[in-house]
Formats: sequence, C-alpha cells, structure tokens
Amino acid sequence: MTSPLEDPSLERHFKGHRDTVTSVDFNPNMKQLASGSMDNCLMVWNFKPQMRAYRFVGHKDAVMNVRFSPSGHLVASASRDKTVRLWIPSVKGESTVFKAHTATVRSVDFSGDGQTLVTASDDKTIKLWTVHRQKFLFSLNQHMNWVRSAKFSPDGRLIVSGSDDKTVKLWDRNSKECVHTFHEHGGFVNHVEFHPSGTCIASAGTDSTVKVWDIRMNKLLQHYTAHSAAVNSLSFHSSGNYLLSGSDDGQLKVFDLLEGRLFYTLHGHQGPVTAVAFSRSGEYFGSGGSDEQVLVWKTNFDQVDFTELLQSHKQRAGENGAPTVADIAPKVQRPSSAGAAKSAKPASFDDVEMRSSDSRPRSRGDDFQPRSTTQPLEERGTMPPQLAGTLEHIVGQLDILTQTVSLLEQRLTMTEDKLRECLDNQHQLSQQVRQKD
Repeated sequence: MTSPLEDPSLERHFKGHRDTVTSVDFNPNMKQLASGSMDNCLMVWNFKPQMRAYRFVGHKDAVMNVRFSPSGHLVASASRDKTVRLWIPSVKGESTVFKAHTATVRSVDFSGDGQTLVTASDDKTIKLWTVHRQKFLFSLNQHMNWVRSAKFSPDGRLIVSGSDDKTVKLWDRNSKECVHTFHEHGGFVNHVEFHPSGTCIASAGTDSTVKVWDIRMNKLLQHYTAHSAAVNSLSFHSSGNYLLSGSDDGQLKVFDLLEGRLFYTLHGHQGPVTAVAFSRSGEYFGSGGSDEQVLVWKTNFDQVDFTELLQSHKQRAGENGAPTVADIAPKVQRPSSAGAAKSAKPASFDDVEMRSSDSRPRSRGDDFQPRSTTQPLEERGTMPPQLAGTLEHIVGQLDILTQTVSLLEQRLTMTEDKLRECLDNQHQLSQQVRQKD
C-alpha cells in the first residue's frame, strides 16, 4: 500500500551567487549540491545547517556547467575561459586545470565508471579525456555550430550531443562515428540527457519544446510544447518515469513519461529557470535561475519504492538490454521540420503505452514555505551497507590521491620551468662575464 501522492515542496533556498546560476548537480552522497554561475564561481552547498558553503574561485570567466563524479569525491566545472577544472569539494577547494578547447566549454560529464570526461564547446567539437592526468583521447567533429551539451549513456558506450546547428547527434564511443542525427528541433538545442535505461534520449531547445526519442528505432516518442519560451535544462528521474525541465518562461515542469503528459508546473524563481537536476535517488531536485538563487525541492509525488525498477535498469545496462550500435537503425533522410515532429505517433516507452491527456496538471504557486531538510537514505541495492561504505571510502581515497598527484605534477612542472629559467639566466650572465674578460 503506497501513501497518497503529494505535490513537490520547496525545502531549501541558497543565496550566494552574484549572477545567473548556469548549472546544478547533487553529490551522490546527498550531503552537497554544486552550482556554477556567470559570476565565475563554483559554489558547493552543504546540507548540514552548521556547515557553511564553499566558494571556489579559479576560473577567469563564467562557469557554464558543473558535474559531480559518480563517487562524489570530485567536481568538474566547464568555463567560458576555455578550461575545465577538477575540484576536491572540501574546505580547501584544491583543483587541477587544463585547457580543453579553443572556445567556451559549455558542458562536462563523467562516464559511469568515473574514468573519462566528455566536454562540449563553442569550437563545434566534443572531446574525451581521461580523468587521471586529464589526457586527451579524441574529438568528435561533425557539428556545424556551437555544441551546448554532451552526455555519456549509462553504460558509457554512446554519447549524445545537442548543438546550435539544431541537431541532436548520437555517437558510438568505440568507432568515434556519428551513428544517427535527429533533425526535428526548430531552434538551438540547449540540453540533452540519457534516460536511465539507456534506450531513450531527451532534448530541450530554444523552440520551447522538449522531445524524447527511442534510440533503438530512432523514433520520436514524445513532443512537449508546455513551455512558452526557450527550455534551458532537463533531468530524468532515476525511475525513468518522469522528466524535469526549466525554461526562460520562469517555470519548472515535470512530465509524466508513462502517461505522455504534463504532470506539474512549479513556480519558485523570479525570472528564467536556467538549471535543473534530480538527485541520484530521485528524492530531491534542484533548480537555479537568473535570480541568482539555488532552490532544493523534495519530490514527494514519487512515493513508490523503485528499488526493483532501478535494479532492472542496472541489469539491462550490464547485460543485453543496453543499446549497442547494432540496435540503432540505419540512417534515413528525415524532414527537418517541426511538422514532422507533430505528426509522429507516440511509440512504446519500455513497453508501456504512452497516451496524451488533456487533464490539467496540478500547479504550485510562489507560496512555498521552506522546511527543514530531511536526510534521505542512499540507494545501495543488495550490497551489504558495511561493504558499500568501505568501497565508497576506498574509491574516494583513490580520487583524492589522483587529484593530489595531479597537483604535485603541476607544481613540479612549474618548479622545472622556474629552474630552467634560472639556468638560462645564469648561462647568459656567465657569457657576458666571459665577453668582458
């Protein structure tokens, strides 16, 4: 017997940024939330009331995107200063930096195993890097305009990207080839996201639409026109049943993917909503806006125990269910018009029929009263909690060691450069002395 559904509630609001918030992401351990801003700073907000927020200063221009590693012990930030930084989200705020692109870096994402980064840039390229030592691996180069978003599939075998060339592209990481291009957007593609099952993708555009495709059939499943302005950000709930969006119209919207309809409209920001993200467990979601605020909401509408469903997603990703290149239909010429999207009939979404509904979504106003945050229980599957905790601690220590080694390597390089400079000066001085003699 499940408890009755409730509306989402505003739990916390964080103030500290001095310009538009561009990105939000939850630490998987649910103790922190990271946010990036046009004020050049990365903020890490601690959920414990007695712990102050960390402001990380290092980027020389706007921070466009932030992302926690799967272990939660690193935060990656992408910036308009053309660099990516990897931070240890502690009070020291140490970071390593590398020049990733020749223009603004719009997006950064970790692979599921935490070993690889994918970045997207205004230089029209997508690049892959190792997390350890930030070694460049390869580029993906078929977009014709700025690339605003690029994400790994849950199993890391595919990459999805969205661009100002109005296309969404799907890439095979091993062959480094674009395996399909979706042309249905009538404007720039601001954000792309993989469904937790790995079988679908969602995209948000300046054409005010949200679209969901099945990448096994390359078929448009759902087309939402609920927003009245550009849609900036998307996030799937961990169950895969809901999709969250934020728009320039100042609203957050939750879509029920099983019913194929708008579920909630939420108001909390004064002005455009520029960033949204569900927590990994799905119990909370965060949002950021041009009002410089970061809000944390409790989901509430999802009272069902999704342990079995999440487990099935993991099995699917690990066995035969996750899509491979062979699952993706061959390329076909598609009409690149909004009309094509509207005429597409809903297809099956993980074998559940989706139907449109005219019923009005429940809506919340601006009258939210913040409540004290309750600490969520972390999803741990069937692994014994003690073992899970030990493994998490080991992974965390390895991440910190990796960062420490990278920092030491940077400092050693700086020392070598200074030493070389000193030797060169000494050599020049000795030559001048000889010439005088």
